Formats: sequence, structure tokens, C-alpha cells
Amino acid sequence: MKIFPSSSIKRLDAYTIENEPIASIDLMERAAKALTKAIAQRWDTEIPVTVFAGPGNNGGDALAVARMMAEKGYEVEVFLFNTKGELSPDCQTNKELVEMMEEVKFHEISTQFVPPTLTSRHLVIDGLFGSGLNKPLSGGFAAVVKYINSSPATILSIDVPSGLMCEENTFNVKAHIIHADVTFSLQFPKLAFLFAENTEFVGEWDILDIQLSQKGIEETETNYEMLEVEEIRSLIKPRKQFAHKGNFGHALLIAGSKGMGGASVLAARACLRSGVGLLTVHAPFCNNDILQTSIPEAIVENDTNDTCFAIPTDTDDYQAVGIGPGLGRSSETEAALLEQLEHCQSPVVLDADALNILANHHHTLTHLPKGSILTPHPKELERLVGKCQDSYERLMKACELARTAKVHIILKGAYSAIIAPEGKCYFNPTGNPGMATGGSGDVLTGVVLALLAQGYSAEEAAKIGTYIHGLAGDFAQKKQGMIGLIASDIISCLPTAWRLVSE
Repeated sequence: MKIFPSSSIKRLDAYTIENEPIASIDLMERAAKALTKAIAQRWDTEIPVTVFAGPGNNGGDALAVARMMAEKGYEVEVFLFNTKGELSPDCQTNKELVEMMEEVKFHEISTQFVPPTLTSRHLVIDGLFGSGLNKPLSGGFAAVVKYINSSPATILSIDVPSGLMCEENTFNVKAHIIHADVTFSLQFPKLAFLFAENTEFVGEWDILDIQLSQKGIEETETNYEMLEVEEIRSLIKPRKQFAHKGNFGHALLIAGSKGMGGASVLAARACLRSGVGLLTVHAPFCNNDILQTSIPEAIVENDTNDTCFAIPTDTDDYQAVGIGPGLGRSSETEAALLEQLEHCQSPVVLDADALNILANHHHTLTHLPKGSILTPHPKELERLVGKCQDSYERLMKACELARTAKVHIILKGAYSAIIAPEGKCYFNPTGNPGMATGGSGDVLTGVVLALLAQGYSAEEAAKIGTYIHGLAGDFAQKKQGMIGLIASDIISCLPTAWRLVSE
């Protein structure tokens, strides 16, 4: 599913109007019907509805919804803010239609606004400003937003919470943004919905299909997409009848240190559960017994150092290399990592302490093997690119790093972003907060390593691995609940996730 910037959404509306063809007022009517249906499915006619409409097309949507809800028997009161005496043509049309309805208590605000009483029983429909907003709200509109937010009413925003911009909100005034409980986005999610700091404004969000032109959507380019199961399924290679383990790659995992053997176990088990033909784990000697006992399917190669990774190993016989889980940051490990990367020709998955070490060696970052993948969480990314004010800036800096280092980046978190060197970003919808637990990232490293070793491209491995990792976490959450979920639960659910997607 594509995610468009606000400028492209306006062009898609125009394309649909011209090529369907359909009058703009009829397209607004179609959107209002979808909104009214979704609202009626959640709230019955016993709840009083107060609609706040702005002077543009978002306000026109809100007025059309008010009319349709009144026709369904809801008690509706409308406040249309027309302080400049200028309404969009479609908003004007819907204003006239609402004014004719005796069932609707209608107020047009041109100067003084006397706020209504809003109780916990009320549903507020926010239609003040939509996706066209490009600067923070101020003055009277900011005051209205503050009043709505201070009420105990349930707040539903149409398309986007008023005051929230669709992409960047770094310099927005947070006190002047609606705090929606629910947001019904029209046709597409907005990029801003995927950023952690905007959750308080967006609340629960859902997408309503208003049937914008499918041809227009296909022809319009965007750098942002949401992964979907059909795409992931299409990427997975079927296994042939006479396949053998040599067909599915030999992966090398360099992981673990004294006291951190568990990280190497988690990554190795996840790799083996993700289809790799053979796996060798290079680890300090102190972890030998742990690995041999916990993962009998893996080959263990001991480092000469007893407690950490200190001696680079030959990677010529491996199709992919994973480095980082539980690695530690000793001086011996730092030197060994830099030497290992200097001579490695196979694609590398870098995670955890490998990334933390490279934060001090930016030259190495730009000379990684072709097809390599970085898997940082936000703090690890900031060690590589510097402090970020918010998620939007973090995403932009991650895109720049992917471009300059010519690597793919999996920026981990809710809606993990897979970032390609050319600037494309794919957001992952699977996963849940129960996965915010130690070892979850090690599992992802193992899954992605297995895919690279099997011959998937870096982009394919990052997309499939992130989606499957999150899906396995969702299955684990259903079995164990969020609070009780641990990384091993994700691994145990990997076969179920693979079966669902590949079969």
C-alpha cells in the first residue's frame, strides 16, 4: 500500500475527478458515506454528536457527515467556523444542505464562539483542517482545539487530526493539535501516523476506501509504502522437489561474549528456523558448551579468545555473514570487527554492538560489502548519525545514511522502516509492543541472515525478514499475551508465520 505526501493526495483527488469522471461534490459525498458508515458501526444513535467544521474541504466532509448522521437519527449539533467569510465551493454546498435540515442544530461562527457543553457522552467529530495544512494552528482555531482537547468527549478526526501535518511536525505546536481517540484516514495512512510521538494525536486509526482512481494511484510515484502480505508472499521462493541443504546457503554468525552467549543462541535458532541450509556460529570458547547444547543443528567455530570475538575468520565459504548479537565492545573485538569487514566479500547483517563499534569508524560504514544490511534501533541509529529531534528527522537521517553507505537499513520499532539506498522506505505493519523485550532484535538478525544466505537480495531479505519477525511476534502475543512474551516465544512461532505466508 502506497503512502502519499499531502501534495500527491490533492493531485489524486483531481485525477479521480477528471478521469472517473466524477464531480468533486460527489466525491465528497462518497467520502462522507464511508465515514458515516464507519461511525455508525462504532457508535449508536443514543450518543449526542457535535461536529466542528472548518472552511475547507475537510469541513465540507464534516458537514456532509453531519447531514447523513442526522438522517440516521443521531442528535447532531454543528459549528462551522467561517471567520474570513470564505468557504471552499463544496463546503459551501454542504453548508446550504445542512442549513435546510431541521434535525441539525447549526451554528456558523464568524466572530464570537460560545463553546457548547461537551460531556463524556458526546462524540466530537473533528473536521476543522485536513491533509492540506502546512503551518501550525494559531489564534482562534488553536483556542478551539484546546477547548476540544480539554473536554471529556470522545474525539473522532476526519482524515487527520486538525493541526497535525501529514509528514513533518518537528516545528509544530503540539498544544495546538487535536488529541483524537480515533482517526478515520481517507484512502491512505499518513506518514505522520507511523511516528511514535504522534500517537497521542492520532489515537487508533483506520483507513476508509473512498475509491480514488486505481490507475492514478498506480501511476503516482512515492518513496513510502506499507508492506502487505501479498507482496511478501510473492517474494518467497518455492522449494524444488530435489532440493538439498546446499541449495539454501551456508551462513556465518559472529556473536556472543562472556555473559552474552544467549544472544548468539537466539540469533542462531532464528536463523535455523528461517530456512538456511547450514549455519556456523563463530563464538568465544567460553560459549562453546552453551552453543553445542542449545543448538545441535549449528556448527560451532571457536575463537581463540576465551571471552570475546578477537580473531577474524575466513568468510569465503559463506553466502552471508551476521555480526553483532552479544558481541561486546572490548578493544580486541573492535579491532577484529574492523579487520573482518575489511576482508569480507559476502553481504553482512550488522546489529547491536557491531553497530555501536562502527559509530566510531564511519569510514568502515561506507565500505561495507555489497548487499549489506544494518538493523539499528533508534538509539543505535543516533550513535551513527547524531541526535534527532523526532522520528521524522530520524527517518531522514537514516535515508541519508543508507544513500551514502549504499546499504539497506531496518530501523526497528513500531512500523519498522526498511530503507533502501535510493530513498524508498517500506513500513512494516506486523508486530506488537510485547516484542519490546531483550533478544527480539537478535531474532530479527537471525531471520534476515538466513534469507541473505539463501540468495535473497538485501531488499527482499529486509522486507521478508521484518514482516515475518513481526508476524511471529503477533502469533506469540496471542499465545502468551504481551507482558509475558519473550524472544524465545517469537522463535517458536516462526514456523507458523512462515507457513501462513509461504503456503
